[in-house]
Amino acid sequence: MTPIAYVNGDFVPLSEAKVSVLDRGFLFADGIYEVSAVLDGKLVDNDSHLARLERSVGEIKLPLPETIARIKEIQRELITRNGLKDGLVYIQVTRGADVGRDFAFPKGVKPTLMMFTSVKDIVNAASAKTGIGVITVPDIRWARRDIKSVALLAQVLAKQAAAEAGAGEAWMIEDGKVTEGGSSSAFILTKDDVLVTRENSSAILPGCTRKAVVKLAEERQLRVEERAFTIEEALKAKEAFITSASSFVQPVVKIDGKTVADGKPGPTAQRLREIYIDFARSTGE
Repeated sequence: MTPIAYVNGDFVPLSEAKVSVLDRGFLFADGIYEVSAVLDGKLVDNDSHLARLERSVGEIKLPLPETIARIKEIQRELITRNGLKDGLVYIQVTRGADVGRDFAFPKGVKPTLMMFTSVKDIVNAASAKTGIGVITVPDIRWARRDIKSVALLAQVLAKQAAAEAGAGEAWMIEDGKVTEGGSSSAFILTKDDVLVTRENSSAILPGCTRKAVVKLAEERQLRVEERAFTIEEALKAKEAFITSASSFVQPVVKIDGKTVADGKPGPTAQRLREIYIDFARSTGE
């Protein structure tokens, strides 16, 4: 099956999907993106992702070219056209293409809306059973990390460093504390059985999967503290894990080559993964 994408009102083969070289997403990273998981052909926690999309575009005064209802229709149409069972739907909105390259917002230019799908078996990922290693890198990003900007060069460098080190993710460090992963939220489980993850602020992206996992944990009487933690604290923890739309809940068993607990996925992370997958299947749309 030829992969199908959506660009500015048209469904086209992905290989033919194009935007102008003058598009501000290309020239200035002047745009916002969002990613929703697909499980059993249904979108997972999609309303949360689209609410974050609306918030992010609002923060940079970028109007959506379509309503949220229409964006949902396009997502579902792409899933159908691509026969997607398990994977991801990517959305990107930019300020569009002007006649030149001027930093100030152009007038009378329609934003660009582009979407495509990718296949990924998140549930049966081998790394969910073995756990992953993470490395630490300095957090060199801008001050508004709560905006899901397409300006991802710092994360690209972090993820590349992780790949070169044979790790599955990079945890970014600022003022001695973990902010978040290159494309994930970071959690630890303390010796006192408290789940710890950094509080939402402009220092991190408000993770949709993070939000759902915190709620699911609290509903099961697990204690949750939203605060920053250090790598030293993480290495003394019972467990560590990450959350994201593209991995759900993923155990972390090594940090900078040092073993977390016994070096195996912990029971809490594994149970939260099962709970989240049940949530995803029961609420998918």
